[in-house]
Amino acid sequence: MFRTLFSIFTASLFLFINMNPAAAQVDAPYFTSHPTLTPDGEHILFSYESDLWMVPSQGGQAVRLTAMDGIETRPEVSPDGQWVAFSSEQYGNMDVYIMPIEGGEIRQLTFHQAADEVEGWSWDSQTIHFTSSRENRFSTWQISLNGGTPARVFSHYHNTDHNAAAHPDGRIFFNTSWESKNQAHRKRYRGSFAPQIESWNPETGKYEVHTDFNGKDMWPAIDRTGTIYFVSDEHNGEYNLYRLTAGGKERLTSFPTSIKHPSVSANGEKVVFTRDYRLWVFDTALAEASLAEVRLAGNSTLSQMQDFSVSGNISGFDVSPDKKKLAFVSRGELFVSDADGRFIRRLDTAKEGRVMEVKWQADNKTLLFTQTWNGYQNLYRIAADGSAAEEQLTEDMQNNRSLSLNGDRTKGVYLSGRGEVRLLDVETGDSETVVEDEIWDIRASAPSFSPDDRFILYTAYRDFEQSLFLYDTEEERVIQITDTFVSETSPVWSPDGRYIYFQTNRTEPSFPYGMRDADIYRIALDRIEPEFRSDRISKLFEEDGEESEKDSVVTVTIREEGLDDRWEQVGQSFGTQSSPFVTLDGEKTVVLYRSNHDEGRTAWWKTTFEPFESPKTEKIGGTESWSGSIVEAGGSHWVLLGGEIHKMNVSAGTVEKIETRHTFRRNLRDEFTQMFEEMWANFEANFYIETFHGTDWEEVREQYRAFLPHVRTRDNLRELKNDMLGEVNSSHVGFSSSGDEEDVYYGTMTQATGILFEPDDPYVVKRIVRQSPAWHHAETIEPGDRLVRVNGTDVDPNVNRESYFSAPSGDEEITLAFDRGRNSYEIKVEPASYFSIRNLLYDEWIDERQKLVDEASDERIAYVHMKNMGGGELQHFKEEMVSEGKRRDALILDLRYNTGGNVHDEVLRFLSQRPYLYWGYREGELATQSNFTPAAKPIVMLINQQSLSDAEMTAAGFRELGLGTLIGMETYRWIIFTSGRSLVDGSFYRLPSWGVYTLTGENLERTGVAPDIRINNSFSDRMSADDPQLNRAIQYIMEQLGEE
Repeated sequence: MFRTLFSIFTASLFLFINMNPAAAQVDAPYFTSHPTLTPDGEHILFSYESDLWMVPSQGGQAVRLTAMDGIETRPEVSPDGQWVAFSSEQYGNMDVYIMPIEGGEIRQLTFHQAADEVEGWSWDSQTIHFTSSRENRFSTWQISLNGGTPARVFSHYHNTDHNAAAHPDGRIFFNTSWESKNQAHRKRYRGSFAPQIESWNPETGKYEVHTDFNGKDMWPAIDRTGTIYFVSDEHNGEYNLYRLTAGGKERLTSFPTSIKHPSVSANGEKVVFTRDYRLWVFDTALAEASLAEVRLAGNSTLSQMQDFSVSGNISGFDVSPDKKKLAFVSRGELFVSDADGRFIRRLDTAKEGRVMEVKWQADNKTLLFTQTWNGYQNLYRIAADGSAAEEQLTEDMQNNRSLSLNGDRTKGVYLSGRGEVRLLDVETGDSETVVEDEIWDIRASAPSFSPDDRFILYTAYRDFEQSLFLYDTEEERVIQITDTFVSETSPVWSPDGRYIYFQTNRTEPSFPYGMRDADIYRIALDRIEPEFRSDRISKLFEEDGEESEKDSVVTVTIREEGLDDRWEQVGQSFGTQSSPFVTLDGEKTVVLYRSNHDEGRTAWWKTTFEPFESPKTEKIGGTESWSGSIVEAGGSHWVLLGGEIHKMNVSAGTVEKIETRHTFRRNLRDEFTQMFEEMWANFEANFYIETFHGTDWEEVREQYRAFLPHVRTRDNLRELKNDMLGEVNSSHVGFSSSGDEEDVYYGTMTQATGILFEPDDPYVVKRIVRQSPAWHHAETIEPGDRLVRVNGTDVDPNVNRESYFSAPSGDEEITLAFDRGRNSYEIKVEPASYFSIRNLLYDEWIDERQKLVDEASDERIAYVHMKNMGGGELQHFKEEMVSEGKRRDALILDLRYNTGGNVHDEVLRFLSQRPYLYWGYREGELATQSNFTPAAKPIVMLINQQSLSDAEMTAAGFRELGLGTLIGMETYRWIIFTSGRSLVDGSFYRLPSWGVYTLTGENLERTGVAPDIRINNSFSDRMSADDPQLNRAIQYIMEQLGEE
């Protein structure tokens, strides 16, 4: 069948290689993905360099099958060998396409904005299964080979079935865990949400679970005889090939590194998969696996130089002491220019490094800067005129950052690693550690010198919150300035050395929410005697210069007694103020800071303190920006706003942008290498536990670093780095990246109305989703009405209905025409995003739970479901608790499927309220204090395998505080508090940095939270719309209320 096709491709291949200088022959290519086999096992189809390819399964020259815009992936050959189904993002999102395997027109089958990922075929070659997130997080859908409108295979909002594989007897095999979908890269997970091999028989409704390992059994693949292959990490913690047997499962491989995405030929002779990013073939008769000897014409462009602009992309800068020159950083490169930004030069720094901070030395000719080395920030210096190579000053396997210089720029101070404050001798480049404390590598405030150079101001953590400290360089001792249970951060000196300014929320801790509603405060370091107007009269009669020399010398005096009494708020008392910077303007002290108190828009403001005048607060015009930093040189000021340097006139309260127009060149090959090292290093520095869950993190770096030279696309980089993060078996990890080189020309947006149609007749109305755009027409549109026109276009019942609702962008309104018998009518709808409709479907599920509880308890039990632990859901929880929760006799708080956040403490504090007094007006009814007393009533908290992150912390706290009973299943084991960092190109990775432990020392990431009463809701229960967990909770509470 394929001989003619291959002869044509082979003939054209020679011409392609010889006429395309970027093409090169690649042997045993890496980063092949999602392979599949033809039914006879003779050929492998796979994705490589964003296109589909085919190669003989015994090895040989591969030929390219597609060359569409964007990524083509997940090929699947129909059992009759005639068709290839695959997913492509040529229109901006993954859709399902088919093409004849022998060549011909490619046809698009799906048109929805959600990602549609091909999984496989029915055995009659008429139906394609794919996974889509169009109605819930993800689930299995099917569509005919001939097109039409797809239909969901399994019902229920919370059924997250995927990896669908059809069995010849009609059953569908699948997984339902995140761990076999978006967390498939996470290895060695053990817990209640471990993926199992499951199946459902659509004819009989029989549901089965075929494996019971509490690790990972996933990616089923089935041949024509019904033999089921899959992967499991039960043997050695790596994904190996298994076969399902009557007695359980049989291991077929023992690889020391994992395999991915196995696919079996229909005849059962071969299984293909990837291992170490290359194609492998398992011969089922011989029970042997071998590397497929593949050759192809690759076309890597990562080493090609690209143009980048500094304009709008400056991340850090400094101004020379003589105010004639700028130094700045853009996309990890170091630049110098004149003060007006007209003449710009890039300095030669290490291509494998990323420059992050820069400071001018006192000579106006030399730059100090930080740059990554082996992924960690280290100190360097370089001649600003480019006349000499850079000099590396530190070689630490920890981050040296937040460099600050003293007044004459002879000394520097910086943070090193998780626990050091270091002094730098600028002339020699030598450093010494002066403080060792709990500094943290992330969320640490920058240190600074006092105006007289004697003291170093820094922050260290106490009880998870930052406090202010001084290091006295003369007496070599530490002085604690603040000692509270909240954070004081971003401290700076006043130029006269009398005050320390900082930001804080005086009554709320910064964890876990982050510092909210911060204000600017200052602390006087000594008692400050008030000045009187009469003193000014006396000074008029002093000799000129008598006081000037004495006044110009700053000596910082610390009076430790009474520091807590010398706090003073500065500036606004509402909104959020941050990033204080203090300067002098004659005898005026000007405090600059960012604030959003003006209608929520963040900008720079100044509060001016002048003798004998009230403080005055004014906005700095033209400074609205979410970020920014101020630099002072020679009494002048500059500020970074939106990636551009601006000259700031503090007195006038204005800024003027310095136009920096300069193009420079980099290539993605070097950039990707640097990004790999930096992410590894920061993960090493900040992962929440030093054992890395038993993983040798340095060995992991070497393992994955070996594949870096084989990375050919950004998609390869995403796969590589996520796989590397997966080795540590941790929740809350992930690397995301996008680049202009991946952009596709077209885009697709689904215009959702909230009208649901019959699966078997996809143009006939089934119902309308509550609160959706079409809900306003709920009295007009009736079930059974037939959609006949969209925006004046007659619909074809054989065409995919979604195509009529897809457009490059959203419309303000769409017009729909319906038939009802012989009558027709039109309505207008303002479309919404499909995601908003998806959320409304979730709301309907919640409403159904509420109705069930109300009916079963005769409205004696309040029911509250929280989708997540974010601020919006917290507000919803409180609103429910002060209304329904106040009126009823008991509470069910449902945290099933909760995706986490950080409001556990507020939820638990509310639930912990108990009555402690009555109060009342004369002859009136007594009322309790506190007003809300949920802890005085029976409470059940529902949890399940998908209760994760902050939901687990809430459940653990609920138990520890004795607030009620936990019913359901053990939680996910997905709880680490997380930060994240951006890389040089804007890519982002998560940093799980703060562990959560019970009072007895159990790590919730490893144990989860077990219920008091264990009861499961199975896939089958959801299919039949049953909820045993909720029923058990109602029964339990009613029994308690009956006893009362």
